[in-house]
Amino acid sequence: MSLDIDTAIIGIYFLFLISIGWLFRTFTSNTSDYFRGGGRMLWWMVGATSFMTQFSAWTFTGAAGKAYDDGFAVAIIFMANAFGYLMNYLYFAPRFRQLRVITVIQAIRLRFGKVNEQVFTWSGMPNSIISAGIWLNGLAIVASGLFGYDMETTIIITGLVVLFMSVTGGSWAVIASDYMQMVIIMAVTITCAIVAVQQSGGPGNVIDNFPVDFFVGDNINYLSIFALWGVVIFVKQFSITNNMLNSYRYLAAKDSANAKKAGLLACVLMTMGPFIWFMPSWFIASEGVDLAAMYPEAGAKSGDFAYMSFVEIYMPAGMLGLLISAMFAATMSSMDSGLNRNSGIFVKNFYEVILRPGASEKELVLVSRISSTVFGLAIIGFALFINSLKGLSLFDAMMYVGALIGLPMTVPAIMGFFIRKTPDWAAWATLVVGGVVSYLVGVVMTPEFVEGTFRLENELTGREWSDLKVAVGILSHLVITAGFFVSTRLFYRGLSEEREAEVNTFFVNRDTPVVTEEEQYLVEDNRQRNILGYLIIIAGLSVTLMFLLPNPFWGRMTFVLCGGIILAIGLALVGSVKKISHEKGVQMKS
Repeated sequence: MSLDIDTAIIGIYFLFLISIGWLFRTFTSNTSDYFRGGGRMLWWMVGATSFMTQFSAWTFTGAAGKAYDDGFAVAIIFMANAFGYLMNYLYFAPRFRQLRVITVIQAIRLRFGKVNEQVFTWSGMPNSIISAGIWLNGLAIVASGLFGYDMETTIIITGLVVLFMSVTGGSWAVIASDYMQMVIIMAVTITCAIVAVQQSGGPGNVIDNFPVDFFVGDNINYLSIFALWGVVIFVKQFSITNNMLNSYRYLAAKDSANAKKAGLLACVLMTMGPFIWFMPSWFIASEGVDLAAMYPEAGAKSGDFAYMSFVEIYMPAGMLGLLISAMFAATMSSMDSGLNRNSGIFVKNFYEVILRPGASEKELVLVSRISSTVFGLAIIGFALFINSLKGLSLFDAMMYVGALIGLPMTVPAIMGFFIRKTPDWAAWATLVVGGVVSYLVGVVMTPEFVEGTFRLENELTGREWSDLKVAVGILSHLVITAGFFVSTRLFYRGLSEEREAEVNTFFVNRDTPVVTEEEQYLVEDNRQRNILGYLIIIAGLSVTLMFLLPNPFWGRMTFVLCGGIILAIGLALVGSVKKISHEKGVQMKS
């Protein structure tokens, strides 16, 4: 019975997501609308999508497993994300919006020229596909372990739902769904965290009863390696959230002020998140729940079921389906953003520039939908490939991808934002150097090499080796790759007149605020509030009605709490429409 309920909830949620793409299809008339909402979105939508791009099913699988095994250590990654978003708020977010581009590669084009436009167009796509494939595979692991769903089928169906929503509604549907999914995820996880705290008798009991050192974890011979890992993770997450390639999060904002507020919202959510998301994993570890015995077929990946096993054991019937829906939402939010971004880069920086310079907007929108479909199928294909690999830790895979593949690209994308006098070839040459550094760290550096070089008394544990590899990769890029980019200033001999004008445009735009009057887009602002507000109200009422499911009284009240949180946010959005329209005396359109 419970399985049927959970499956029905997931199915209804999928239909809900598909409807978002359909409702927002009318917002798109050109490529600017399709890829960045025409630069007319409000801060709470932009902040939600910025937050959700750093959030996926991996949080509830690989990261939850790390929390189950090693306690607080995993929260460092998310606190580092919060620090990155704080820097968004304090400096970067408004300046990213001020670049006044449709795609991030157009900013690269202004700063580093035509050659780098193509280099960054094609070098960034594999990393995005790999990350989305890992997220999608993590989701399939959970669905298979809990419900017995076929993993390949789960990957394909989930990928196709994301594909339909993204292709149909473009960035409007992507960002609107991110906001709604953020609301549902936070409501579900807050509810689960409250139950975990209540069941444990308080956070203090969780810490005291945790099977290993709660703050450091297990398998540590050298505390210095853990400390080094913690420091460099802050460096890595700062670079990921504050470079031109990831500035797409804020290109959709209505103006500089909305971009700044969006950065603050993402910072607040990410600061709160770890203490909410990982409390269930910490709790079941402190209770001595043996996941290896519960999921023997998962082997080394049994920890990935930490969060789900909490919901299965301690939460009322139906909550598991709601959580899995939230996990699907988290993964989809990362995937649809990646689809939309990759499609935008292909169309605006290759198709329009190289293949069809005179293409009409109608043609470009059509090609955008086709390219989104192709990239979506590529992500599904890679997720199926990842699924065929056995014994690979999702946590480690995500860390390796970020440190050894993604990080080299961020070096010129962040340093070029500040350092002006470099030759254009500095950008692509830095990528080459970064690729060599990644190869040396990823292939040449082995545990035996490290132990012999530094004459360590104790062998490195598996965890220490994993942490050290990530740390060395990040530090190597910080010193060697970034050092190389700075050194190219020695070869700067000026640029052509055309290029000097483009670089000057880049830096003038960066420092010139985008300002809009509230009345200018008031009707469209209220459309955003209206559509999303009513969608969230429907979602909140649907969750609240789950109190009718056959559960004990406390279980029924759990759904009332969760639904009430969602409903309150929906009502607040709709209420803000009435308030603004009344103050300004503007006739609203439906």
